[in-house]
Amino acid sequence: MNRAKEIVSGCNKRRAWVPLAAALVLGLSSAPNAVAETWRLEAWERMLDYSSPSRRLDHQPLDTAARPWRLCALYPHLKDSYWLSVNAGMIEQARRLGVALTVKEAGGYDHAEGQREQLKQCADGRADAIILGSVSADLHTPAIVEVGRRIPVLATVNRVRPEGVDAMAGVDWYRMGYLTGRFLAERHPKGSPMVRAALFPGPPVDGGSAGKMRGFTDALSDAAVEIAAVRYGDTGKLVQLSLIEDVLEEDPSIDYIVGAGVAAEAAVGALRARGLQGRIHVVADYFTHGVYRGIKRGHILAAPTDQPLLQGRISIDQAVRVLEGLPVPKHVGPEVILVTQDSVDGIDLGASLSPPEFKPTFGVPVPGAADGMADDRASNRHLQPNRHL
Repeated sequence: MNRAKEIVSGCNKRRAWVPLAAALVLGLSSAPNAVAETWRLEAWERMLDYSSPSRRLDHQPLDTAARPWRLCALYPHLKDSYWLSVNAGMIEQARRLGVALTVKEAGGYDHAEGQREQLKQCADGRADAIILGSVSADLHTPAIVEVGRRIPVLATVNRVRPEGVDAMAGVDWYRMGYLTGRFLAERHPKGSPMVRAALFPGPPVDGGSAGKMRGFTDALSDAAVEIAAVRYGDTGKLVQLSLIEDVLEEDPSIDYIVGAGVAAEAAVGALRARGLQGRIHVVADYFTHGVYRGIKRGHILAAPTDQPLLQGRISIDQAVRVLEGLPVPKHVGPEVILVTQDSVDGIDLGASLSPPEFKPTFGVPVPGAADGMADDRASNRHLQPNRHL
């Protein structure tokens, strides 16, 4: 741990935080081996404040790290392919840069205490920086502040409070909800026959489901769409299927099921089993492998993608930049793109979805480690998921 403190202390002394405007002038490519690849991103002026001004940014990711840093990434879960795609992006970028990566997943959004313990495990281990996909917008704030005094903490995908956070990779989930709602509003403008939608936004996590809901309802302010029911729940497929079945039993006259990627996937099977495909339509509010297949096959009408695989890559790039004192975009995210049956064949799947053969991967070892592990002290507990949660 003393070694980690010395590394971070040294980095902190030479960390000259470059304001965003200066970083833009530099092109964020001050690393000598920047690759030709460019990521088209949105950069917010104030970190974790989506109400602040934003601008487009052409960002060149690093080609290699100066040393084999040890990163630790925490996810809410790996129950659906959204976080699998984030995982794939992180693994790809860690291997590309030559850094070690340990991955832990909490087991669900109701495991805040377990994830807080994982955060401390990473900090007390040999991690040089932590990337947190949080299960809560604010429950971890004291722990983040405490850990952030010792090593950098970065946030990914899910919103947290900015205290103690060095950088963020993520998009405004309000926009995800707004694009979903606008799709329905354009199909059913004010003055047309009223339709009724049941919503399944996922867990009631502030900054996630809450942001999507605000965007969705704002987009419907001038549309002939009535929200008939709202059901929150963890994004496990069985949980979402149960919620959908309950609503269909109570109100089979709904016209739309709109929900999280897993909910949309579950809805396709539930409607088929009841002979309701074609009468009740399905729209997803984020993009997964199953949603992609559903759109391709005509079972799901549309979904926005925030390019989760690319977000995973961005987080690794940010972490290495923070550790090496390089210019870093404090809060950036990919463009949010609405995918429909008309546009699905033209999107860049490589930025949104993990490859078909990719499986959950819980570690990238230190490059050159003789035994294939991170080192003799980073044993299986670092490279395997926490199964007790």
